[in-house]
Amino acid sequence: MAEGAREALGAAVAQLRAAGVEDPPGDARRLLAHALGVGPERLITDMPETLSAAEAARFAAAIAARAQRRPVAQIIGARLFWGRRFRVTPDVLDPRPETETLVAEALAAPFGSVLDLGTGSGAIVLSLLAERPGARGVGADLSAPALQVAAANARALGLADRVAFVRSDWFGAVAGRFDLIVANPPYLAEAELAGLAPELAHEPRAALSPGGDGLGAYRRIAAGAGAHLRPGGRIMLEIGPTQGQAVAALLRGEGFGGVRILPDLDGRDRVVAAVWQGQG
Repeated sequence: MAEGAREALGAAVAQLRAAGVEDPPGDARRLLAHALGVGPERLITDMPETLSAAEAARFAAAIAARAQRRPVAQIIGARLFWGRRFRVTPDVLDPRPETETLVAEALAAPFGSVLDLGTGSGAIVLSLLAERPGARGVGADLSAPALQVAAANARALGLADRVAFVRSDWFGAVAGRFDLIVANPPYLAEAELAGLAPELAHEPRAALSPGGDGLGAYRRIAAGAGAHLRPGGRIMLEIGPTQGQAVAALLRGEGFGGVRILPDLDGRDRVVAAVWQGQG
């Protein structure tokens, strides 16, 4: 017997609510749209009265995965970020809306070249290049599977001819100097890991925490950035909401000036920005 779409949606909402999911109605609608092959914004107008057997099976599998707290972006295989669709897999961090704070700040001044450290899905560097047609970029990551995801996103967005991806432990395999360096490094302290949302267990641990006090990646980036920035070049680092002053101090200690701590839309410290004052 064919299953009614609205009845299936209602049952899915109840299943997700029982599993402790934060937004059961929103997630159920997005996953139903995915099962139907339509955009979430078209679900109201394009929802059929009944689901085919294949649609019902896809929806049930997606809801079961979400009830196990797998992130919606991983189930769907994509995430919208800065107005564009990015492929997402368990090998990369799910691009988050807060990171758009960094993109907006980076676009506030001109640049011809950009280095994205720990590029993951490539969402940051590719968003920047898409907005600056004359610019070129490099995305560096230690994870070979992540670099494959980033390269696929570059091809899908028509940006593969303006970006290079390199396997690198931060600056280890990076050559040259850039107008702009951006990074969303792992910043959770070891002590914070036990309290993470269950969804984060499905994301690469190395992209979430460097261990220790959570500042290890910032120390390495701050120490190496000057050798890879042109005079007057900018650096922008996403941070955890309690790390602003510590990361700002690291950058000042390495010769950066104009250090600013920028909030996200929720008013939490989210990005530290600075200017390289050393020589090229």
